[in-house]
Amino acid sequence: MRFNFDSPEPIYLQVAEQVEEAIFTGVYQAGEQVPSTTEVSKQFHINPATVLKGMNRLVDAGMIAKRRGVGMFVTAEAATMIREKRRAEFYERYVSRFTDEAQKLNLSEDEVVVLIRRAYAN
Repeated sequence: MRFNFDSPEPIYLQVAEQVEEAIFTGVYQAGEQVPSTTEVSKQFHINPATVLKGMNRLVDAGMIAKRRGVGMFVTAEAATMIREKRRAEFYERYVSRFTDEAQKLNLSEDEVVVLIRRAYAN
């Protein structure tokens, strides 16, 4: 994990995003324990309450589950949830803007498909 303490993005969000990324990329598999709040806080010199706030975002989203006295574990649905979330974000952030611009340029759907295929080929 890496944290940018100069970023305008709050540290607790960075914690949540980095654990989510680790789940998405397979660093943490379904059923595996994620690092404890104490471990992350000590290793990166972050307030434990800040780390917990980030972890709780993932708990609230259903990506990790707390087991009292044992720790936090990746849920069976986490990878699928993250993939769906990222697909929705991808559509909003890129596809929607891309097609808006294509329409402004009067590109047909077929022309857009050709451009996408060309990009995939590169």
